[in-house]
Amino acid sequence: MKALRIHAGPLAREHIARHGLLPQHVRTIPGAAGGPKGLILGPLDRFTFGEWLPRSTQPVDLVGASIGAWRLANACLDDVTTALEQFEHGYIHQHFDVPEGQKRASAEQVSRQFGNDLRGFFAGRVGEVTHHPRFRLHVITSRGRHILGREGPARTPVGYLGAFVTNSVHRRSLGAWLERVVFSSPGAALPFATRDFRTRQVALDEANFAPALQASCSIPFMLEAVHDIPGAPPGAYWDGGITDYHLHLNYSNDDGIVLYPHFQKAVVPGWLDKGLKWRHKSTHFLDRMVLLAPDTDWVKTLPNGKLPDRNDFLRYGNDVQGRVAAWRKAAAEAHRLADEWQEWLARPDLAQVGAL
Repeated sequence: MKALRIHAGPLAREHIARHGLLPQHVRTIPGAAGGPKGLILGPLDRFTFGEWLPRSTQPVDLVGASIGAWRLANACLDDVTTALEQFEHGYIHQHFDVPEGQKRASAEQVSRQFGNDLRGFFAGRVGEVTHHPRFRLHVITSRGRHILGREGPARTPVGYLGAFVTNSVHRRSLGAWLERVVFSSPGAALPFATRDFRTRQVALDEANFAPALQASCSIPFMLEAVHDIPGAPPGAYWDGGITDYHLHLNYSNDDGIVLYPHFQKAVVPGWLDKGLKWRHKSTHFLDRMVLLAPDTDWVKTLPNGKLPDRNDFLRYGNDVQGRVAAWRKAAAEAHRLADEWQEWLARPDLAQVGAL
């Protein structure tokens, strides 16, 4: 059984037919939101950033939301392989004490602990990320507008209910409730068009790096919003996946490849589109994309027959060791993804590449 499936847009297929796929062909790498599902990408990340891309010298834009932004920020650290290993270990072993009588930790507790861990991990190393010689990081956040401009026990659920209803009718209407704010490496232009939503860009620096990254991971109701990030417009900032769940963006590179290690084939536009299957189809935005995803039958061989996900916190409850063991096994099995990707790169074969 194959563990890895490779999918490509039409222009990416033409590129591979003519040139194969070399590290110098990559111009952009997205990183999707999706919580623990991203753990399955650890071995692919370590090979891509630790071994393959260093064989080239061109600038590469890294565009991430939520855990994708966190993964890609680690990829900008000097000792990238160690950083990615530490990230995987820390994510797998995270634990939040659940108060007696509750099913999960409070949003305040999770936000406080997560923020402390994030600042500790990147302490003294923010400059490595923001001034990487090749990689230009873009951290996507969702800034609330109008009723969602500040977080509150009444206004937040009402605002997100309105966003859900109007988004179901037309995706662009989500922009009435939230705007995309991208925190980017200083001087880096956005590598995608922004005609879909109102979008702002803010330069990453020492003061806003940690709050921006935390905001990009702040799932509504599970974590608290991050308010008033330095250098950015005032307001409440939430998970970047709300506006851009899987980064289905109009990437602007006219040549080269968008290389996308992902945990599924579909590139879903926004978090509120998860149940709207008609929005899961490919568009011309993805024409230059090569997407790497685990085979659905192979996924069924993993613990619990699925990828790690947030529901495991409820599934395992206070059985932390049980959850850790399941996630560690899934992450270990994912080495097959990286091995099969290396084999394909050595002998690119279009017959093994499916349509995206």
